[in-house]
Amino acid sequence: MKKQPVSSLLQKDATRSILASILSILIGLVVGCVIVLIVGLTSDNLSLSSAWDGIRLIFAGIFSTGRSAAGSLTFGFNPTNIGNMLFRATPLILTGLSVAVAFKTGLFNIGAPGQYLMGTLATLMLALGIPSETVPPALIWIIAFVGGCLAGALWGAIPGLLKAFLNINEVLACIMTNWLAANLVTWLFDISNFKNVVENTKSGYIYKTTFNGVATPKLGLDKLFPGSQVNAGILVAILIAILMYVMMNKTTLGYQLKACGANRHAARYAGIQDRRNIVLSMAIAGALAAAGASLYYLSGNTEFFWSTYQSLPSTGFNGIPVALLAVNNPIGVIFTGCFMSMLDISGLQLTKLTAYNEYITDVIIATIVYLSAFSLVIKMLISGRKKKQAAAPAALPQDDDAPPETTQNEETGKGGEEA
Repeated sequence: MKKQPVSSLLQKDATRSILASILSILIGLVVGCVIVLIVGLTSDNLSLSSAWDGIRLIFAGIFSTGRSAAGSLTFGFNPTNIGNMLFRATPLILTGLSVAVAFKTGLFNIGAPGQYLMGTLATLMLALGIPSETVPPALIWIIAFVGGCLAGALWGAIPGLLKAFLNINEVLACIMTNWLAANLVTWLFDISNFKNVVENTKSGYIYKTTFNGVATPKLGLDKLFPGSQVNAGILVAILIAILMYVMMNKTTLGYQLKACGANRHAARYAGIQDRRNIVLSMAIAGALAAAGASLYYLSGNTEFFWSTYQSLPSTGFNGIPVALLAVNNPIGVIFTGCFMSMLDISGLQLTKLTAYNEYITDVIIATIVYLSAFSLVIKMLISGRKKKQAAAPAALPQDDDAPPETTQNEETGKGGEEA
């Protein structure tokens, strides 16, 4: 079996897409390093050595183990940071899947924040509202998780219905449902009995699910990553990503969804129910975003601060760059979700170990977001360069046609001489 040459691999669209994503990440990291360097050189309480520490933490903050007795940064295997990275990656993977699945079907699901909030609402109300004295906590966990996914699916289906039957742009419909969700969740939690009244210093918070004895099992991950928040939720997220990959690439439903995304009218002509598939696509996307919220809050580690959610959760929006960097591939979303989570951990390490602000990593993420949105332009630049490189070799076969023309001219010449 012959190996494909590098030039043929570079001509593939998938390869160019991966290269565009890698370039976006590298440029974003370089921009962050430049900002760290500028701040270090211009600030009174920072120095060049502080800038060098900041740059190292941007690239390897997840492996930081603190400072030595001499005051220098130390790096090595840090199970706590890695476990926290996996925990934070869980909702990012699922919101990334939400955006990626919709992209694959020709829709832009900017409604993931609202779907995330509706999943949070249903999950916490079910997890805290069902008495654990009469219902086993494991069963409550399943009910809360499934209920959260269904709430997100119903909320996601609203823009799908408007798109399918009224041809209203899904972006506009998603923006409207986002703000409806933000205010609806704030109001319903405000009038509920789930506000944390035990800890008076935490007004505006909802009880953790452990208040009712409900929490995602660790399955031994707490022993692999001691001191971290990681639990089996990351395994559920990876399993869902694999199932989404199988569904989109190996099933008739996935083919129909992608066919509607490629050309809705052609799909209808081929006998595919385009309206049903548009609604179904947005419902699946909504369920995935809500699943991220369910796994995040069912962990038992986190509290929901309901009084601020007249704004939208950043986790829903961060699913967009996660999907774009993964080229909308469900398996790739696992790795890009972990990468974005790793940047969050690096930001925390910057604040903890240096005088820098953790929001420098937000600048890096923002740069990557903008560049990932321009990934098509980067792909065009890459493919254009390859075409120019291939133009010179392509001209060589034309020279090989010269001998027949010469032969023909020689024959004509001979004929003329004979005449």
